[in-house]
Amino acid sequence: MKKIINDPANVVEEALAGMAAAHADLINVHVDPHYIVRKDAPRPGKVGIVSGGGSGHEPLHGGFVGMGMLDAACPGAVFTSPTPDPVYEATKAVDGGAGVLYIVKNYTGDVLNFETAAELAMADGIEVESVIIDDDVAVRDSLYTAGRRGVGGTVLAEKIVGAAAERGDGLAEVKALCERVNANVRSMGMALNPCTVPHAGRPTFELGENEMEIGIGIHGEPGRERLPLEPANAIVERLLAPVVEDLPFDAGDRTLLFVNGMGGTPLIELYLAYAHAEKVLTQRGITVERRLVGNFITSLEMQGMSITLLRVDDELIELWDAPVHTPALRWRA
Repeated sequence: MKKIINDPANVVEEALAGMAAAHADLINVHVDPHYIVRKDAPRPGKVGIVSGGGSGHEPLHGGFVGMGMLDAACPGAVFTSPTPDPVYEATKAVDGGAGVLYIVKNYTGDVLNFETAAELAMADGIEVESVIIDDDVAVRDSLYTAGRRGVGGTVLAEKIVGAAAERGDGLAEVKALCERVNANVRSMGMALNPCTVPHAGRPTFELGENEMEIGIGIHGEPGRERLPLEPANAIVERLLAPVVEDLPFDAGDRTLLFVNGMGGTPLIELYLAYAHAEKVLTQRGITVERRLVGNFITSLEMQGMSITLLRVDDELIELWDAPVHTPALRWRA
């Protein structure tokens, strides 16, 4: 294992210190417990948007804290849910009197710990609502979750819901919007190699030199199918088919297409994959109106990608296009 680290036990703490130094104009990083909060929080009268999960998926979630997206993010240890304490403290830090929405990926630890934090916050008089993101079509159950996992759709939900909160929507409205995004988004991922958790020091699973794993999760868990390596176009079609068929997406649908790298995939390969994905969708009569390509929800250094497709309408497009200014995502700000 080769990693640019000091002590595996201190990876998260040292990375958070680096984020605090690099983005001091946008975020504050609190310790004991750890959470990341936008510089101007709390915003009076604004619904607070809070998310979080295990570290190792950067820039998710801390990289998306800032204007037009998250008000706070709670990082756990690598691939480990944050405990209720930092979620509770982050909730108090962003509460501007209009309530707080939790965006929670569907992993058992995340769900339980955010629920506990919500109970603590509500005991303090803070109104809290939660939406569970479960967009992964690869599995219905795994070691990490009961039901479908929350993956690439989380990024899209955080951007769209964050924009709605920024324009002044109320708690009930942003919750309903987040549920609408989740109902209309589907994802599927694959890997060419596993990742290595720093404190474990060994790969999370094994793949042969000419094998690929289809349906992987973002915690290094293996997928639902191991196959011989195929050319890029065939891989794209293999991922897109279950994504399109699950909702299903139909001819005439307007969509946002998100091709995401798993941490170790160069952009040249992601753009190559994106080109074929849009071509396949166009041939099906599905219009791609917005796009996102890059490493936004990763699994440490895993080489692979995921494809996420969101059905959009005029309101979702408007919210996607709205200004955003975070460490990892920014435009028109």
